Amino acid sequence: MAEKRRAVAIKELKEKLREETIEELGSKEQELRDQLFRLKFQLASGQSDTLRKIRELKKDIARVKTIRRERTERAAKL
Repeated sequence: MAEKRRAVAIKELKEKLREETIEELGSKEQELRDQLFRLKFQLASGQSDTLRKIRELKKDIARVKTIRRERTERAAKL
């Protein structure tokens, strides 16, 4: 059940990211990187639930980067 909820959340995130501008995507990427930085410190201090969140954040950062790359390539072709 949790996997299904995460799949729905990922789909919604992708749709939301595709509506944002390149500048907004850049700020979103920075926000996700900051969260990742904080979670890595929590992991080092021994908090247990952070490993899953770190994996999810890395994937979300990759999604943002992919959409930004697609947009810049599309803009370069025009």
